[in-house]
Amino acid sequence: MTDKIKVLLVDDHTVVRAGFKLLLATSPDIDVIAEANCGEEAIQLYQSHLPDIVVLDLSMPGIGGLETISRLVQRNKNIAILVFSFHDEPAYINRALNIGAKGYITKNSAPTILSEAIISIHNGQNYIEQGLLDSAQNQLPENNPEAIVQKFSTREFDVFRLSAQGFTTHKIADELCLGYKTVANYITQIKKKLGTPTLIELSHIATTLGIVKH
Repeated sequence: MTDKIKVLLVDDHTVVRAGFKLLLATSPDIDVIAEANCGEEAIQLYQSHLPDIVVLDLSMPGIGGLETISRLVQRNKNIAILVFSFHDEPAYINRALNIGAKGYITKNSAPTILSEAIISIHNGQNYIEQGLLDSAQNQLPENNPEAIVQKFSTREFDVFRLSAQGFTTHKIADELCLGYKTVANYITQIKKKLGTPTLIELSHIATTLGIVKH
């Protein structure tokens, strides 16, 4: 008998995790061995359970999905991570893949896609949901705002996203578990890289790129 693919499921919504777990239970090849509601817990559970694949959302409290990917990859450069998110914007897809995710699918995809993606990644293949691939591989001029944002560190991207959403520096610090001065320095760096002196301009760029929706 072939061993099942061991999955760590990471999403901050209990009901969502329950739904995904029920869906994956229909596959004879997959076994959800652990669940986490945030990135910090996911890292701990990964180290204790050593799953074959980590399936995670990007929008979570604490360090968030992108930073979770970065930290997991630092621990194991060959780790298999599948992003399962509502975000279908190139800025998120490119960033997740560039920092080490092996696959990316959206929560609006067909139910069978999740199992298909997990099995493909377990077999050594990358998996990007059809329709997302072209947008994720676009080559952009270096001075294009999207190209600049793609080169942001994970923390810069998270600070940029929250700033554009109207979060204050103190609130960003609380959300990302960072110091106030650290966040303020990030905001200064972000403005300099994008050539934007105001938060209103940052918000406009983020909205144009689909990172923030109004």
